[in-house]
Amino acid sequence: MYAISLGDDGAELRPLEPWRAEEFLAHIDRGREFVGQHILLADVVTDAESSRAFLQAYAEKAAADTGRIHGIWLDGKLVGGVLFRTMDVAQGTAEAGCWLEPSAAGRGLVTRAVRVIIDWAVEERGIHRVEWRVSAANEASIAVARRLGMTRDAVLRESFLYRGKRRDIEVWSVLAPQWRASTRAS
Repeated sequence: MYAISLGDDGAELRPLEPWRAEEFLAHIDRGREFVGQHILLADVVTDAESSRAFLQAYAEKAAADTGRIHGIWLDGKLVGGVLFRTMDVAQGTAEAGCWLEPSAAGRGLVTRAVRVIIDWAVEERGIHRVEWRVSAANEASIAVARRLGMTRDAVLRESFLYRGKRRDIEVWSVLAPQWRASTRAS
């Protein structure tokens, strides 16, 4: 197994594999209300079986090269994660996403972790366009998209039914040439 340092604060990015289902469930339980404000993960991972199934689905996506999931650990504790919900190497597109428990918010962990996975997608897998789809009400996630240099492409009005309420979804993206130019500039 590998770990990628996310800085001097003890944060690491590691693969989130099915054998970590209990740890993943405990993490989701700690942040269930916070995570569930904007994404389905809190409703999908509810017990050991669903936790393992969720991580197994991403193991299968990784094996098929259609997605990836990584956890963010801070001082040895799983506190969040980033993923490619979808990845189509032939088309050169991927959709990135994230979640974080409240104890880890405001530290820049997600921004640092997403930079790592976008670098990998662009440079190693030849992805041309990385999308970031986010509830228009999720200001923290929109701020991540901005910090990553993404462009807001569209607002999909009332396109997502979540817990009985329709939500607008913003679509942000970064293209490989933009990404490379921004990483060379920094």
